[in-house]
Amino acid sequence: MASPEPGPETSGPSPASLVLRRVFGYDSFRAGQQDIIEHVIAGHDALVLMPTGGGKSLCYQIPALVRKGVGVVVSPLIALMQDQVDALTALGVRAGFLNSTQDLDERRVVEAAFVAGEIDLLYLAPERLRVESTLRLLDRGTISLFAIDEAHCVAQWGHDFRPDYLALSELSERWPDVPRIALTATATEATHAEITARLGLREARHFVASFDRPNIQYRIVAKNEPKRQLLEFLRSEHAGDAGIVYCLSRSSVEKIAAFLVENGIDAVPYHAGLDARTRAAHQSRFLREDGLVVVATIAFGMGIDKPDVRFVAHFDLPKSVEGYYQETGRAGRDGQPSTAWLAYGLQDVVQQRKMIGTSEGDDAHRRRLSGHLDAMLALCETVECRRVQLLAYFGQRGAPCGNCDTCLSPPESWDGTIAAQKVLSTIYRLDRERRQKFGTGQIVDILLGKKTPKVDQHGHHTLTVFGVGTELRDGEWRGVVRQLLAQGLLAVEGDYGTLVLTAASADVLKGERQVPMRREPERIRPAKAAKAARSGRAVPAELPEAAVPVFERLRAWRAATAKEQGVPAYVIFHDATLREIATMLPSTPAELAAVTGVGENKLAKYGRQVLDVLSA
Repeated sequence: MASPEPGPETSGPSPASLVLRRVFGYDSFRAGQQDIIEHVIAGHDALVLMPTGGGKSLCYQIPALVRKGVGVVVSPLIALMQDQVDALTALGVRAGFLNSTQDLDERRVVEAAFVAGEIDLLYLAPERLRVESTLRLLDRGTISLFAIDEAHCVAQWGHDFRPDYLALSELSERWPDVPRIALTATATEATHAEITARLGLREARHFVASFDRPNIQYRIVAKNEPKRQLLEFLRSEHAGDAGIVYCLSRSSVEKIAAFLVENGIDAVPYHAGLDARTRAAHQSRFLREDGLVVVATIAFGMGIDKPDVRFVAHFDLPKSVEGYYQETGRAGRDGQPSTAWLAYGLQDVVQQRKMIGTSEGDDAHRRRLSGHLDAMLALCETVECRRVQLLAYFGQRGAPCGNCDTCLSPPESWDGTIAAQKVLSTIYRLDRERRQKFGTGQIVDILLGKKTPKVDQHGHHTLTVFGVGTELRDGEWRGVVRQLLAQGLLAVEGDYGTLVLTAASADVLKGERQVPMRREPERIRPAKAAKAARSGRAVPAELPEAAVPVFERLRAWRAATAKEQGVPAYVIFHDATLREIATMLPSTPAELAAVTGVGENKLAKYGRQVLDVLSA
C-alpha cells in the first residue's frame, strides 16, 4: 500500500489526499487533520490533542500508508486490536497485531509479514516494547513511524496511568530517524506538559484541537431513587439505543445490569471480576449488535470505535474531569445527538472523600486526587454552562451552549451562609459538648428537631441547635451538606463517614466568609432535552421522510453482512454513509463511489450488493 514519499515538485492532489479518497472514501480532511498528516509524512514528530470522534486515527494511518515502511502503533487496547485490524482490512489496508492473545504460530506469521514489508500497520501493546525480542524484530524491518495512541497513559498523575508507557521515551533513542506521533483525546495543560516531558517530545510540533463536542448534551441530576431515574432516562429518551452505564464498583455493575434486564432493557455487565471469555463476549455483542446497553466499570470503553453510542450514563460520580470527559466522549462519535447523563448525590461525595483519605501513596498523591475530585465537584455544582466549565478545565474558552442542563433550565444560586453555619455549629457542638461524631442523617435529624430513637438515646434534643433548621426539608439539608463537602468546608473521616470540620470552617462560623449554594432546578422534560440535542451545532440534518425506509433496508443488509463476516456493523459502513446513500439513491458504481465513506476496496466488495438493495 505504501507509495513513495512526495518530492518537492509534486503538483495536483497530495499523496495524503489521494489515500484519503481512494482508501477511506473521503473527499476532504476534517479541521486540523491535513496539517498533522503532512507534518508527519515529512518526517517530523507531533503531539496531537483531539477529541474523541475528531479523526485521530487518520492522523497516523494515512502517513503510514504514504511513507515507506510499516507504521507501528502502540496501543493499550489489546482486547480491541482484532477489531481495529478487521476495520483496516475492510478498507484494503494490510494490518496486523502482536499481543498476548496470540499463539506462537500466529505471532510468527505477523512477524514474517513485518520483516518482509507485507503489512502497512502493526499494532503493539506497550508492554511488548519492554521485551528485547520485540525490539530486535523491529530492528529487522523498515519502520515508517511510531504512533503512540492514548498518550495520556504516560502521565503518572493523570486519570489513567499505565507504567509500561514510561518506556516509550526510549523509542527516539533507538530509532532517532523515525517520526513519532503521540495522540490523546484527554489532557489538561498539566497532563499535556507531562506527556511532552515523559515522551521526550519537546521538539515536536503540538496540535491542539477544540475539545468541544457540541452534539453531546451534558446533564447532571441530583440523586433521588437513582435506579428509577436511570430507568426513566433510558425509557423516555433512549429506548432501543446503544449506550454505556458506568458504575464505581463491580457489585453496582451487576446489580444495575440485572435491574435493567428485569425492566425489559437488553443489558450486560462488564468488569474485571468477570472471566476473560465473558468480558470478550459482552464487548463483542456491544460492538456487533444494535441497541445493547453495557453496564461497566471504567475498565470498559477505551478505544471503542462504535460510532452510534447514543448515551453514556454515570450512576456514580467519576473521580476526575478527565475521566468524565473521556468516558462521555464515547457517545456520539458519528456527530448525531447524544447524551451524557450523570446522577450525583451526597453519598458520592462522602465515598470519594473517604477513598482518598484511605488511598495508598504519600500526601502529595492524595492532594492530587483531591484536586481531581474538587474539579469534578465544581463541574457538578456549577450554576454556569457545563460546557463552558468543561472546556475551561482543559484551558479552552467557550460560549454558553444552550444545550446542557444548566442552559436549558438555569439553576438558582442562593446565599447559604446561615444554613452552612447551622450545619457547622451542630457538628462543632456535638464534638465539643458531647465528644461525639455522626454522619449526615443524624446531623439532619437534629436540625429538623426529629425525636428519633438515636436522638433520644444520646440526649441530642437538649442541644441548643436542636430544631433550628425547620425552614428546609430533609433533602434540602442533605444538599447543603453535599455542597459544604464539595467546597471543602466539611470533611469525612473514619469507616463510617462521620462529618468533621475543616480549617476553612472557622471563617464561616465567624461570619467572615459567605457560602453561595446551588438550588436544584426543575427536571428537564425529555421532549425538551431531545429537541435541544437535535439543535447541537455539529448535528447532521435528519433524513428526508422518503429516505427512511431505504435507510432501514440498508441497515438490515449491513447487519446481515456484518453477522456473516463476524465484524461490527460499522466496519461495513457507518450510519452516515448509509444516510447519504439513502438520500442520493445512486444507481451506478460511479455514483456510489462519490458517496462519503465509500473507498475503492469497499466499492469493489459491497458496491453491487448496495445497488441491489436500492433497486429491490
